[in-house]
Amino acid sequence: MPDDLKDGRIVIVGASLAGLRAAEALRDEGFTGSLTVVGDEARPPYDRPPLSKQVLLGQATADTTGLPMRRDPDADWRLGLPATGLDPLARQVLLADGDSLPYDRLLIATGTRARPWPHADQGALDGVFTLRTSEDAAGLAERLAAGPERVLVIGGGFTGSEIASACRERGLAVTVAERGPAPLVGALGGTLSKLAAVMHRNHGVDLRTGVTVSALLGDGDGAFVGAELSDGSRVDADVCVVALGAVRNVEWLADSGLAAGPRGVACDAGCRAFTMYGIVTDDVFVAGDVSRFPHPLFGYQLLSLEHWGNAVEQAAVAAHNMVSPGPLRRPHLAIPTFWSTQFGLNIKSVGVPTYSDHVVIAQGSLEARRLVMVYGFQGRVTAAVTVDMAKSLDYYRHMIETAAPFPPPPGAADRALAADVPVPSDVPDPSVLSHGPTVALTGYLPDRRLAVVQPTH
Repeated sequence: MPDDLKDGRIVIVGASLAGLRAAEALRDEGFTGSLTVVGDEARPPYDRPPLSKQVLLGQATADTTGLPMRRDPDADWRLGLPATGLDPLARQVLLADGDSLPYDRLLIATGTRARPWPHADQGALDGVFTLRTSEDAAGLAERLAAGPERVLVIGGGFTGSEIASACRERGLAVTVAERGPAPLVGALGGTLSKLAAVMHRNHGVDLRTGVTVSALLGDGDGAFVGAELSDGSRVDADVCVVALGAVRNVEWLADSGLAAGPRGVACDAGCRAFTMYGIVTDDVFVAGDVSRFPHPLFGYQLLSLEHWGNAVEQAAVAAHNMVSPGPLRRPHLAIPTFWSTQFGLNIKSVGVPTYSDHVVIAQGSLEARRLVMVYGFQGRVTAAVTVDMAKSLDYYRHMIETAAPFPPPPGAADRALAADVPVPSDVPDPSVLSHGPTVALTGYLPDRRLAVVQPTH
């Protein structure tokens, strides 16, 4: 490790949003040493949210989604070359071509990939897709533009719902198979998922809930023709999109000794990676979708977030801490945010909806399809989700940061009446939640952002 933290060799593994923004931030922070960025895809960093929206609708092509560079990071880009291993003792990243890259500090930003269909032979049928990469989106958009008879979407999460929405906007028949009681239930709980189910069906989606897909069927010549469901029914379709969530890209770290597993790479609030024994490293950092980090507002539980905003914010914190001495390092305290557009609705979230035990509609109504749903855990506000009411988000962000009591009082934003009666949030497996000290955030400049323990309400 060089004496001057702004010199030496830094390697970033992962050339997507977090990797690019970290590289730019390192130069902004005054890093003058050598910087290498490794990526398994051959193309430069690109934006992923448009892939399930504008690209599938034919409003943009997959090759036009490149991320703009805020500045030239003066990096050696090693693209189309996956990392295959990490030797933390020798401080080397091992590459697929047999080469190795020495480093003084390393940033892991390898993100996620689409979870494949579990039966490889069925997943290889012509007409079966996943959606994560630019190549995925280009292939699927081309198939949708050809006008298939029916599209089967397996999974009713955000990606699956956005794909179904795009299909209906194109005028295509679409069936969604969701194992839960309604779309989005795993992310937003039972109340809002009911609205999601209504929106699917009102827009002509053949929504099948409480079922799983037992098998994907081929015609004998390698083409997908339909699927069998767990209830004994069959769906005839010529395109299938597997939208079963993401797999974190950690396999290359299997022998590294880091705390890397299915939920990502665990790190502290300053983005420093933990070893498998819970010891924090000082030369390996983590950012983006592949990270698991503690947040004081959410019980210090290790959060795994696949959010665009989190990748940007965490990359900036990691870059700052990689080139700063201990006393000048800062924590990653950004409040998680997320957005989705589907079936004509704009859904935005702040906080962590799954960290909750109750919800209340604080503004609007389910009937009007325009509302603010506020989530609480043990008496304080932990999240809010807006449906076509995004202007209210900052108000509820402040409530989350200041550990405001739940349910929120009358007079919230533009609502003069008292909120509805809270109901259980119906999030998956709430038994895993724990309740530590109540914490609020203070300060507005990044280097003065603090977490303070608040008295219990």
